[in-house]
Amino acid sequence: MTPPSRTRRGDRATAPGDRRARATILDVAALAQVSIGTVSRALNGRDGVHPDTRERVRRAATELGYHPDRAARELSNRRPTRVALNVAHGYRRLTPFFILFLQHLNDHLANSGLRVHEVASDSDGLPEHDDDAFVLLGAHPDDPRLDHLVRRGTPFVLVGHHPGVRCVAPDDEHGGRLAAEHLLRLGHRTPLHLSATPRSQVFSDRASGFDAALADANCAPATVLTADEPSAVGGYRALRAHLDTGARPSALFAATDELAQGAITAAGDVGLRVPNDLSVIGFDDLPEIGTNLTTIRQDLDALAGATVALLHEALAGEPVRAVRLPVRLVSRGTTAERR
Repeated sequence: MTPPSRTRRGDRATAPGDRRARATILDVAALAQVSIGTVSRALNGRDGVHPDTRERVRRAATELGYHPDRAARELSNRRPTRVALNVAHGYRRLTPFFILFLQHLNDHLANSGLRVHEVASDSDGLPEHDDDAFVLLGAHPDDPRLDHLVRRGTPFVLVGHHPGVRCVAPDDEHGGRLAAEHLLRLGHRTPLHLSATPRSQVFSDRASGFDAALADANCAPATVLTADEPSAVGGYRALRAHLDTGARPSALFAATDELAQGAITAAGDVGLRVPNDLSVIGFDDLPEIGTNLTTIRQDLDALAGATVALLHEALAGEPVRAVRLPVRLVSRGTTAERR
């Protein structure tokens, strides 16, 4: 996949030809119109690169003044560099999001010289063992993995956001805002918010954006239903308990598509029609789960691609930077005007 040449919000990569900041491997790939993996193989003298392509990459690197750190480049030349995929302690691993992200990640890692495998977390929150590099999932406040890996000098990419570390994340806060604004346009001024553990950075950010949009519209804060687990079953139980009290909300924002599907089932079991009686909007736009759901779409392929690009930069000793990926509303058949 050829990396985009445009710089996204929060992405401090330089545009081709702009030498005011240090060029990154992403800039070289964009200028040479090749993948991150091809740049790495070309500059490190690996096989599998056409001579014309190798020369084009070298010219692009020279033009941009790209000079990766020598020691880090030696690390990235080891065959293969082992990348540990680590989920924070206490977070669910067998989820549709994790499985799909891993598929996209493996696609982007193909022919890159990097090999990913899973490493569990101990009860102290740290990975069970060290590795060449890490991809960290399950971002949350006071994550002990960050300081640990920084102190050890281990390259890593956080899928999430944190000041001063190399990270990439969808714009979850903006996604929460988009969900609220969509429901408000449809006349729903007292929507529910169905979420899970507030410890999760993802859920916290989505809730912040949702609440901020309601406040901007002079609406009361949303009633929050907290599922005991971030799954369809958890979503069902949380909404069903609320509906069994006699409550009849007109709209609901679920923090994930899984939670939304559980909520839709719960609504149907008490005779509520979606969207006629209850509008439901989810988040993620996961295949199959979110197919017929009004939702906020994040691009998992772009997330995986940016993760691999940042891994290469980490191994090359390039400056730390943060990437924030856009999200968008996908309106389907589960939201409607309030009646």
